[in-house]
Amino acid sequence: MDENILQPHASKVWTTLITNTAYLSGLLTLEYSLRKVGSKYPLVVLYTDTFPAEGHKALDSRKILKRHVPYLLPSAPKDFTNDVRFYDCWSKLTPFSLVEYERVVQLDSDMLVLKNMDELMDVELDSPEMAGNGDRVFAASHACSCNPLHKPHYPADWIPANCAYTTQHENPDIAQIAGASPTSGLGIPNGGLQVVIPAQATYEKILAQLGASTTSNYDFADQSLLGDLFYGRWVALPYIYNALKTLRWEGVHDAIWRDENVKNVHYILSPKPWDETGPSQDPSHAWWKTLNEKRLSEEQETGLRDEF
Repeated sequence: MDENILQPHASKVWTTLITNTAYLSGLLTLEYSLRKVGSKYPLVVLYTDTFPAEGHKALDSRKILKRHVPYLLPSAPKDFTNDVRFYDCWSKLTPFSLVEYERVVQLDSDMLVLKNMDELMDVELDSPEMAGNGDRVFAASHACSCNPLHKPHYPADWIPANCAYTTQHENPDIAQIAGASPTSGLGIPNGGLQVVIPAQATYEKILAQLGASTTSNYDFADQSLLGDLFYGRWVALPYIYNALKTLRWEGVHDAIWRDENVKNVHYILSPKPWDETGPSQDPSHAWWKTLNEKRLSEEQETGLRDEF
């Protein structure tokens, strides 16, 4: 498990965070999908101390690059009993610290890349010397604040009228190529995809915010922090780069969703495609299952067989 052996020489990389094996099947298929669309950049798995030995074995046997990162938590505790996944999400802020790379694009492990999106490696962002004080600190797609499942613990202002994507319904053609203003709706980025130029000074601002009492008010962990600390000072990407599966649902944002334009699907909420035992109620899950079957078939042909 010597991560130094597995370090890439690339100056620009995709990264994804893993803390346990619950998302490992998703991660392996994400890495496979990046290769299948012909990305010229490697994926580096960011793992914490909580990631177990069987997970390391699965990564190492597939020669997937990896790097240890700290498990971040705010000093002011936040109760995520209703969404325990958010306890792990603070560590998705670590790409800002990876100064050995010129560019990092952080992806959630429950994503599936359908089309090459290497152009994200060239999105114009502030230089490291600006220390997080500019207007283009990072790039991301908006969070959807519609709360389509009507979860009672979500904030009261998470309604369609306050969603940035709602503002694009009248111009769906524009929604394919441009994001709404970063201050649209609630002005919160979705943390699933972050385009970052690492800078120690920017990371220190993030760590300082993690140490502030205001984190107790952040309902959505890392993305709440980024939306607050850098409000209006990030680049809003179109939904196609972080196509939350719920946007496709009828009555949510199907007004802008176009299957043929989506580059990266994000399987937010439960169940995940790899956790389903019967037929899926969501057609987009079939996209993941089809590619996962191809991955497993190729791996088995080489003699690679494990539970992931």
